Amino acid sequence: MFDQLGGLGRIVNNKTVTIKVNLTGSPSTRFQGKPLGLTHYTHPNMAAALAYLLERSGARRVRFVESCSATSGSMENYLIQSDWNVKTLFGAAKNVEFVNTNGLGGAKHYTRFKVPGGGSIFPAFDLHPAYEETDVFISLAKLKNHATCGVTLSMKNCFGITPASIYGDDAGEQEPNEHPTSSRSAVCHSGRRGPSKSSPQENDPRSSRDPGYRMPRIVADLASTRPIDLAIIDGIETVAGGEGPWIRGLRTVQPGVILAGTNATTTDVVSTAVMGYDPRAAKGTAPFVNCDNSLLLAEARGVGTTDLKNIEVRGLSIREARFPFGVAPQRG
Repeated sequence: MFDQLGGLGRIVNNKTVTIKVNLTGSPSTRFQGKPLGLTHYTHPNMAAALAYLLERSGARRVRFVESCSATSGSMENYLIQSDWNVKTLFGAAKNVEFVNTNGLGGAKHYTRFKVPGGGSIFPAFDLHPAYEETDVFISLAKLKNHATCGVTLSMKNCFGITPASIYGDDAGEQEPNEHPTSSRSAVCHSGRRGPSKSSPQENDPRSSRDPGYRMPRIVADLASTRPIDLAIIDGIETVAGGEGPWIRGLRTVQPGVILAGTNATTTDVVSTAVMGYDPRAAKGTAPFVNCDNSLLLAEARGVGTTDLKNIEVRGLSIREARFPFGVAPQRG
């Protein structure tokens, strides 16, 4: 697959590589008792295989990141709770690191990333410095629906780079709360409160509070602010109908595909088509039933195209890989 993208070495040789995995929701919240990697989490075998290939392709440093709950402590502990074999990851490549980016941890300060063009919701985001101190940024995502955004692929996976210490429901009023225990629903999804005042506030507090308006724009803004250099999407075994076990009507599916590309928007566009949807669908049309289309919003920011005729697809054709995910999830 990487050979068809021109070779992994040309992207990562002698580089620091940071991989954002998808570990949404608590490790204790499982669907039908199945292993997390077979439903809504990045599969640990995908992570280990990627680490192995990165080192073989000359990567100098391999760093896995995710905004894990503060109650788990280190990211390694969170992975152990998620039934990952951390020793396997350490053995897959030299110089493997794990960083919980939900707060500062051992870092000294956050890095401010300004949104090109000023942003739709926030003019800038304060993020863990791991997202700046890297040469290559990889989104290792899952092929899934999303109740708020219609689909969650490589770009939506990177909503998780926002630290709950600043953007969480229990974030500090003036300064970050370095021991957050909640989600980002109040700040990001519904705008019921602002982030910590130490960070940039909303451009327009009078704008729509509808999550279907806000979240696709935050996703598109983040995609242009912290660009993804390599998007990899696990569609071997996953779930349809939502992003996790808390979504009514969730079901397991086995599309049997992996998708990858060097442009996050075009990779997500092809992935959306593989799921059986029109990537350019307007709001009110599956999968964007209750939300604006984050793919079109990203295209408008110059991140990539949504026109399948202008995207080169190598390997399986979209028709051969197509696995209809069916009815898109409805927000409760």
